[in-house]
Amino acid sequence: MKQQLEAGQPSAPSGSRSGLGTLVGTYLELTKPRIVLLLLVTGLCAMLLAAHGWPNSWIVLWTMLGLGLSAGGANAVNMWYDRDIDPLMERTKGRPVPSGRLPAARALAFGVLAGVASTVLLLAADGWVAALASLLGYLYYVFIYTMWLKRRTPQNIVIGGAAGAFPPLVGWAAVTGHIALAPVLLFLIIFLWTPPHFWALALYRQDDYRRASIPMLPVVAGDRTTKWQSLMYALALLISSLLLYTTGTVSALYLWAAAVLGGGFIVVCALQLFEHPPDFRWARITFRYSLLYLVVLFTAMVLSVRA
Repeated sequence: MKQQLEAGQPSAPSGSRSGLGTLVGTYLELTKPRIVLLLLVTGLCAMLLAAHGWPNSWIVLWTMLGLGLSAGGANAVNMWYDRDIDPLMERTKGRPVPSGRLPAARALAFGVLAGVASTVLLLAADGWVAALASLLGYLYYVFIYTMWLKRRTPQNIVIGGAAGAFPPLVGWAAVTGHIALAPVLLFLIIFLWTPPHFWALALYRQDDYRRASIPMLPVVAGDRTTKWQSLMYALALLISSLLLYTTGTVSALYLWAAAVLGGGFIVVCALQLFEHPPDFRWARITFRYSLLYLVVLFTAMVLSVRA
C-alpha cells in the first residue's frame, strides 16, 4: 500500500471492502442479531393481529427498523457494561468488546445513538405510544436489568425478562395508536416464557456464571429449585397463552397450537427434574424447545388471525 500511495495510485479496493465488511459485521454482532430477530418476529405478529391481516407496508418497515435499532442499541450498551465479566465466560468471551475487536467507548456510543435514532424514528412514523413503549423497553433492559438486577439478585431474569416483552406493545401501538388487552397478554406470554427459557441455559452454563459472580438461580439456589420454578412458570405460560383466545383476535387454530405447545413445554421442564449433574441433556433440550415454542406459537397467531 505504501508503494502505491507514493506512486499516486489508489489503494486496492478489495481490501477496503473487506475491512468495511468486517467492521459492519462486528457492529452487527454487537446488536446480538439472533435475539433482535426473535424480538422483531413478536413485534410483527402483534402488528398483524392489530390490523387483522397485513398492515400498511410502510408502517411495518419503519416499525421493524425502529424496533431493531432499539433492541440492538440496548444490547450494545449491555455489552459495553458487561465488558468486565464477559471475558470470564466461555459463552461471551468472543464478543466484540471482550475480544478486543471493538473499543468499549464505540460500543457505548453506538448503543446510545441507536436508542435515540429508534425513538425519533418511531415517534415520527408511528406516534408517541409506540415510541414510548420502545423507549421504555430500551431503558428497562439497560438500567433495570443490565445495571441493577443482573449482578444483584437471582430473580434477575424474572424481573429483567420484561425488557424483551415490549415489542408486541410497540407493534400493536404502531398500527392502532393505543394499547389493548391482546398485546398485554402477548407481553405476559414473553415475560413468563423468559425464566424457563433462560434458566435451562443457566443450568448447563452455570460454571460460567459462577466464575463471573452472577447470581443466576442455579448458582444461588441449586438445580432442583431452578427446575421446579421453571416448571411453575411453564404452567403459568400455558394458561396465559390460552387466554389470548378470549380476546377474539385469533381463531381456534391458535387455541389448539397453544395447548399442544404449552403442554410440550411443561413436559420438557418436568423431565429436567429427573436428570442430575453433570447430565444436563434435558436442560439443553428445554432450551432448544423454548426457542421453537416461541416461534411456532407466534406463527400460529398469524395463521389464525381473525379478519
